[in-house]
Amino acid sequence: MAETQAWKLLLPRQLRHLPADLAGVVGVVVLTNLAALLPVVSDTPVRIIAGLVFVLFIPGYAFIAALFPEAGSGPSADDETVSNPEADGIDGIERTALSFGLSIALVPLVGLVLNFTPWGIRLLPILVSLSGLTLVLTAVAAVRRWALPADERFRVPYRAWLSAGREELFSPASRTDAALNVLLVLSILLATASVGYAVTVPKDGERFSEFYLLTEGEDGERVADGYPTEFQRGEGRSLIVGIGNQEHERTEYTVIVELQRVERVGNETQVRERSELQRFQPTLGHNKTWQRQHEVEPEMTGERLRLQYLLYRGSPPETVAQSTAYREVHLWVNVTG
Repeated sequence: MAETQAWKLLLPRQLRHLPADLAGVVGVVVLTNLAALLPVVSDTPVRIIAGLVFVLFIPGYAFIAALFPEAGSGPSADDETVSNPEADGIDGIERTALSFGLSIALVPLVGLVLNFTPWGIRLLPILVSLSGLTLVLTAVAAVRRWALPADERFRVPYRAWLSAGREELFSPASRTDAALNVLLVLSILLATASVGYAVTVPKDGERFSEFYLLTEGEDGERVADGYPTEFQRGEGRSLIVGIGNQEHERTEYTVIVELQRVERVGNETQVRERSELQRFQPTLGHNKTWQRQHEVEPEMTGERLRLQYLLYRGSPPETVAQSTAYREVHLWVNVTG
């Protein structure tokens, strides 16, 4: 006990006396950031579970805690339909329901504001914004709660809940109550396991890989527009090739860049001459994106040459062609000497 008290003395006074529910809010914020950003943890179900709790409940709870620092009362003992008229706060059920509703309202608003900023709607800006908002609201809630007399502050009666639950489970009044308690525990475990399985092991859905070309504009933004079509032999022009892995597994790719002289024969396009320019071999986890900016320096000259990018999963076959590739994109270019 003395060691615990000595450890608490290392913290600022405000943190040592932070109410248990607000300390839990801070803990969930820290856990969610670690689960989302740490390389080892970010690919585990912990990220999904912590993220759902954080997004659906925590910001709204911090907001409600800041608005209503005082304790509320439920129905009075004399009349179960009349609440205490002197209580300015809200009870636990109302606090919980409003927390879910306000979280669902606050999170899209934060995303809307981020959409009009240079950072955009991405993981890191969303984490920083929601975490900062929640911590500010938690600080306001703590200050407002400390300003009230001790007997008027809202508290989560978790000790009373644990004591009542322990007595109900392990000291039932009758065999019927004991059987109902066992059934209740089994039902909660089954429901928790079902929800956990549905969240952490979702259906794979369609498996595919995105394959695309981009260019870099004058403002530095990468866009699918303004592709170069006029080349000088031996002079490089910049292009960006990208892959998005939606295969639901870690995948090795091979990208082959070729410049081809083609000829239309009937309904078929036949390659008369080909020159391999570059080759890339990235490896991506599921839901990851890879982009590579590179210089295209053609040595073959001619009009309406095909600059083709071929994507293979794994190693390419001996015969490299559009018919053997997993994905393909190309540009028609002119190369002068």
